[in-house]
Amino acid sequence: MSAPLIIDCMQGSPAWCAARAGRLTGSVASAILATLKTGGEPAARRDLRTQLALERITGGPIAEDSYTNADMARGTALEPAARAAYEQRSGALVRQVGFLQHPELLAGCSPDGLIDEDGLLEIKCPRPANHLRLVRAGTVVPSEHLPQITHNLWIAGADWCDYVSYCPLFPAPLDLIVIRVLASSLDLAAYELAARLFLGEVDAEVAAINRLLTERRDQ
Repeated sequence: MSAPLIIDCMQGSPAWCAARAGRLTGSVASAILATLKTGGEPAARRDLRTQLALERITGGPIAEDSYTNADMARGTALEPAARAAYEQRSGALVRQVGFLQHPELLAGCSPDGLIDEDGLLEIKCPRPANHLRLVRAGTVVPSEHLPQITHNLWIAGADWCDYVSYCPLFPAPLDLIVIRVLASSLDLAAYELAARLFLGEVDAEVAAINRLLTERRDQ
């Protein structure tokens, strides 16, 4: 795959929201992999397909994509401090970017930083109890975050991602946990196949909605 297109913008800005609209991103990667034991399609996957289809038709993000909660707000507020702490302890310089667009597909990601020529940074700022669980786990990334890391490595074509958990309520060095995830340890080919299949479903949904629009306007 060719290198992704780098969109230089501030994450969270109108330009960033426009760049992401209609594209499969890392923050929702888990939805395309969701399954039900009883069969059928999970609501999260169905809702994401409809959301992306509507964003492509309308040309901009829809209201559901702007949802935030207390945990997300805390992460946004603490991210600069977490990035600075990572740089200080690792000795690495982190380059901040807005959005990386896949050169072919309507997909992309917003990594928390690029490191050297082959690395990514993914920052999480969890509640103290969740951070403590990670401290005790040592080298295991929470399973709920692996789809996002997998997606971002696929888009960026990077060799590794440093997963950071930061909680300033803990004294150093327990406030910052770093776990390196190698791209070679993940099945990126399987993920790419799942992503391409899902994006094909979004294309079909766009076509179906446009047909409905045409039918109703012709009535």
